[in-house]
Amino acid sequence: MTSDYDLVVVGGGPAGSTAATAVALRGHRVLLLERETFPRYQIGESLLPATVHGLCRILGVADEVARAGFTVKRGGTMRWGRAAEPWQFSFSMTPRLPEPTATAFQVERSRFDEILLRNAERVGVEVREGSPVRRVITEGERVHGVEYTDPDGTARTTHARFVIDASGNTSRIHGKVGGARVYSDFFRNLAVFGYYAGGTRLPAPNSGNIFCAAFDAGWLWYIPLRDDLTSVGAVISPEHYAAVQHDPRAAWQDMIKACPQVARLLTDVPVATEPPYDQVRVRKDYSYWKKSLWTPGMALVGDAACFVDPVLSSGVHLATYGALLAARAVNSALDGSVPEERGFAEFEARYRREYSVFYDFLIAFYDMERNEDSYFWAAKKVTEVDIDEVAAFAELAGGVASGDEAVGATGRLGTYWTAAAAQLDTAVHRLTTGEDRVNPLLSTQIVTDTFHTGNTLQEQALYGGPLDDSAPAIQDGLTVTADGLSWVGRAGH
Repeated sequence: MTSDYDLVVVGGGPAGSTAATAVALRGHRVLLLERETFPRYQIGESLLPATVHGLCRILGVADEVARAGFTVKRGGTMRWGRAAEPWQFSFSMTPRLPEPTATAFQVERSRFDEILLRNAERVGVEVREGSPVRRVITEGERVHGVEYTDPDGTARTTHARFVIDASGNTSRIHGKVGGARVYSDFFRNLAVFGYYAGGTRLPAPNSGNIFCAAFDAGWLWYIPLRDDLTSVGAVISPEHYAAVQHDPRAAWQDMIKACPQVARLLTDVPVATEPPYDQVRVRKDYSYWKKSLWTPGMALVGDAACFVDPVLSSGVHLATYGALLAARAVNSALDGSVPEERGFAEFEARYRREYSVFYDFLIAFYDMERNEDSYFWAAKKVTEVDIDEVAAFAELAGGVASGDEAVGATGRLGTYWTAAAAQLDTAVHRLTTGEDRVNPLLSTQIVTDTFHTGNTLQEQALYGGPLDDSAPAIQDGLTVTADGLSWVGRAGH
């Protein structure tokens, strides 16, 4: 079958722009199809340093993002765990990364996403907005392209050697890969969120931090986007869905009133009336993964593939990292340096491992909160993780998660998570006392594992490769070219 393109990317968000740009930078023919017209609204405003200083630099857009005037984020401020008062953590995790890269941004996604999409166009990606994809085209077991509708309503067909689905949690084509989604019961929450026209900022130098505060019904995020704009969201249990569905705005404001640490920051501050920030939105059942992330000719990335939980701001990182992994597999297959099956096996192993370490961390982090009289928090203890979910997660991890020795048997995962939660709780308690000269979080294996890939991605962007020879994700695994865009076999393999 003749291919019109080397790659078709479905979706123009950060994951889609990343995959498209990384393949176009190697001179390949790339078409990106986006159902909406940019700029468009999207939730997920709080970034991690790996995206800002790693991924964006690899894509050649770091300087433009830095000039955009987004709020600088030095870390996070939390009212969480046994400490009665909020505590801070910094992104300064390793002395090998210079101080300017130990920060991230709080971004308006409409602006940030458009910067990435227009950068994709500049490097040669053909971008077609207002072009929703209807279905994938297959020949035998292989995906060969997509059918889509152009802006004037005409049905079109295009063929490609590879297709990447980056069309988000509402993807219409993800079922072609890995069947139905596997939903997490433990992280089965409901988010209701909106915006205020301002708000009190935390004391400097942490005024740009995301603030997460636990309260009886769940937890709230508070993200300072601009001096006159703050994103505020409540993550609560599904039992509140009827009230939220009946009156989302009233339910949202009731949750804010129930959390004094956040409510006082919004005293006498009006809700936003500036579109698109004038709406209160709801998202439910958003924690899931897929049993497989690729099939011959097609891969899933971003929210089309998986999502964990918003508390650690991992959404954009997981999406763009997974997209870069998929682009490496595409580039290597197109230039013949690594067979398709081997390249995408590496993509899937690394992507699963990164999802797994965040999943591990978040279970431990939720377990730290001591509000055991709350229905929400009583259900967020390690001991309450359903055995079916433990088994499903063990299958997902497949021996590549952070605790390799723990995932060999389902029964040992609970012990591993309990120990990780206790270790994290102790480290946070030491952090709040301020007695340690070195950040005590760095002494915990679960924190080291969670931020390892992000640090490596930044080292790749700054130095052309990781400063340590990291263990491969799979036996005889691949390594990465200096530009971060392709796989290459390890010496001797």
